[in-house]
Amino acid sequence: MGSVVIRNLDDAIINQFRTKAELNNRSLEAELREALAAQAPLTPEQKLALIEKVRVILPPGSPDSVELIREDRASR
Repeated sequence: MGSVVIRNLDDAIINQFRTKAELNNRSLEAELREALAAQAPLTPEQKLALIEKVRVILPPGSPDSVELIREDRASR
């Protein structure tokens, strides 16, 4: 598992998370881990934005992934 160091956090934010951790019977680290995990999944809007970015990167006329998958399956 990775580690992250976050610098320059406002003391008030740290204290708020410390209070939440206490209320949830967790350590500050566990509370922060939970908060990050809750925010990690992409929203549907973010997923669509990512798809649009990829579409811009791919050259026009790029093969459809469905076609590529079918060809791969047929070759087996």
